[in-house]
Parts: sequence; structure tokens; C-alpha cells
Amino acid sequence: MSDTMYDWLGGEATVRKLVNRFYDLMDTDPAVAPIRAMHKDDLSPMRESLFEYLSGWLGGPPLFIQKRGSPCIAKAHKPFKIDDAAAEQWMKCMRQAMLDVGIDEKYRQMLEPAFARVSEALKNS
Repeated sequence: MSDTMYDWLGGEATVRKLVNRFYDLMDTDPAVAPIRAMHKDDLSPMRESLFEYLSGWLGGPPLFIQKRGSPCIAKAHKPFKIDDAAAEQWMKCMRQAMLDVGIDEKYRQMLEPAFARVSEALKNS
């Protein structure tokens, strides 16, 4: 019996579904067009990067660190104007993705404040 969020959510399969749904929403929801515009047309590399990051962040395999070293997500996002609106758009996608992939409410209640701290930490304007 594992005691990590990664395992409670369903491991690799669920984290991949979450990331894919997150980017599908970003790619199709006009309300988040400003954050979509911060990305290249092909979201595949971002899908893989976020999957790898979340895998380790949630207590699973530290894939991002193994491939890229210690993450500095604030530095990676520095070229982009991330304000309150952008952070909220990111959270909108993540909240909906968690619902859409069927993450249990008790885990969503734990994850939402943690994701909000991440989105807040990325603000730079």
C-alpha cells in the first residue's frame, strides 16, 4: 500500500490523463486563450514535461529530475507575462481537468491549494 498522492490518484495512467485533459482544455477553451498563446502550436513537448514534473511532484518517479535535472519552474516561465489572470486561467484548466478525469473529491480538495501555490509562485507581473 503506497502513501503518495501519485498512487492514490492511480499512478502513471491517471497523471497522464490529467495532463492530457489539462492541455486539451487549454487548446480548446477560448476563456484561456491568453495562456494558450504562451505555448508553441505543438503542445506535445509540454504535455510530456508537465507529466514528468507532476509525476515526481505527486510522489511518483522523479522523471523530470532524471531527464532534466532539478526543475526551476519560475525561471522557465520568466519570459512570459504571468499575472493574476494567467494564474487563474491555469487553475481553471487544472480544476476542470481534475473533474473530467474523475479525481476523487477528497484528493481534489488536497490538490487544489497545492496547485494554487504553484500558479501563484509563477506570477511575475
